[in-house]
Amino acid sequence: MYRKKVAHIIKLYGRQKDKIVEHNPAKLFLFSYLALIIIGALLLNLPIANQSGQSPPFIDSVFTATSAVCVTGLVTLTSATHWTSFGQLVIILLIQIGGIGIMTGAGAISLLINRRFSIRDRLYLAEEKSVNSIKGIVKLTKNIIFLTLFIELIGALLLSFQFVPEFGWLKGIGFSIFYSISAFCNAGFDIIGEASLAPYVDHALVSLTIMGLIICGGLGFSVFIDLFICRKWQRFKLHTKLVLVTTGLLIMIPFLIFLIAEWNNPDTMGHLDLNGKLVASLFQAVTPRTAGFLSIYQDKLTSPSLLVTLFLMFVGGAPAGTAGGLKVTTLTIILLFVYSNIIKRKDTVIFHRRIPKYIINKAISIMVVSIVWIGVVLFLLTLTEPHLSLSDLVYEVVSAYGTVGLSRGITADLSLIGKLLIMVTMIFGKIGPMAMAYVFLTKNASNSYREAEESVMVG
Repeated sequence: MYRKKVAHIIKLYGRQKDKIVEHNPAKLFLFSYLALIIIGALLLNLPIANQSGQSPPFIDSVFTATSAVCVTGLVTLTSATHWTSFGQLVIILLIQIGGIGIMTGAGAISLLINRRFSIRDRLYLAEEKSVNSIKGIVKLTKNIIFLTLFIELIGALLLSFQFVPEFGWLKGIGFSIFYSISAFCNAGFDIIGEASLAPYVDHALVSLTIMGLIICGGLGFSVFIDLFICRKWQRFKLHTKLVLVTTGLLIMIPFLIFLIAEWNNPDTMGHLDLNGKLVASLFQAVTPRTAGFLSIYQDKLTSPSLLVTLFLMFVGGAPAGTAGGLKVTTLTIILLFVYSNIIKRKDTVIFHRRIPKYIINKAISIMVVSIVWIGVVLFLLTLTEPHLSLSDLVYEVVSAYGTVGLSRGITADLSLIGKLLIMVTMIFGKIGPMAMAYVFLTKNASNSYREAEESVMVG
């Protein structure tokens, strides 16, 4: 009798949960990521995961797990010196799952055990990858998994040419795999030391390989598939064209700015030769795109470089990839919309295609929600962290929102409340502004009627 009652309660709970998730899939994503973070934190809190043999403060384990799942890279404990091989294995697994998406990760397990995908599974996968139809979603999942493993394998192979001779076969291969996964997933975790990739600031092989992995992850899986299928510019989808053009511009223009601004800065690139300055400038232009690796210390940047880095961290990469941030397409659509208004053009057009109004409204909403969130968190941090400078706090908050991981060295100095605020911001950036807003919505607004219109003065 008791077992029947328990089974009945579990069945009712399952139905209720399915009902909630069916109407609000964003809740499933949030709860799934929270569950993964808790599991990761518990594993990292085990003595076997810590080189000291003692469990760290639980808040630091939760912070590290959150940063790994949200593929951010902000840490309160140095990954290279604090965690054991087991702890680093837990971190890289969290990064891999967080990078490809928790639903895609579950789909990979289903494929391994030859489990059939239900309609609900397909809906969740389509929602996670921002696909409008469930048609071909299983094939898309297979392509994403294959593409991820293939690119990470190539990256690890290239990095091994440097790390194996430097650290030996076992450690060198381990470092190569860890950095390849961390870079492709735009995580920014490193296990060489506190200096991150600063020792390789002018090392072309390491820097270019890491940059290539960051860019590949930041472009988005849909762009890669479109490139593979179409292969011609004329046949590319509008989304692919926008991502490629904006990504190229957001790499080359900042590259030139960093090269000029840091040319004579002795604390960053002033001591490097021409080739070293070119590599370091290009790396600094790429890594703020939600990756978080550093080859030059961020607290030594000049003011122009600092502003450009903040902008790049806020914008981030492309949708449906491993990158976070506002997204390049969101920024581009908003700028095109503003330009259309300035020239009094009725439609927003790019590459002979008209952008739908609902896409423009969504882009503006994402921008506003993101700015408000950053502003609120920053205000709260100024109250809880009065000992830290405003510029450092701005850098930290924008880095957490964009799931970047770059820091000016203040993460470990945050108070308990400060760490919680940064953790929530990382989750906010990973799930997405609109998805997080949907989590707290109880019902949709009625469209059965429209109120009377009246003009308001603006500007």
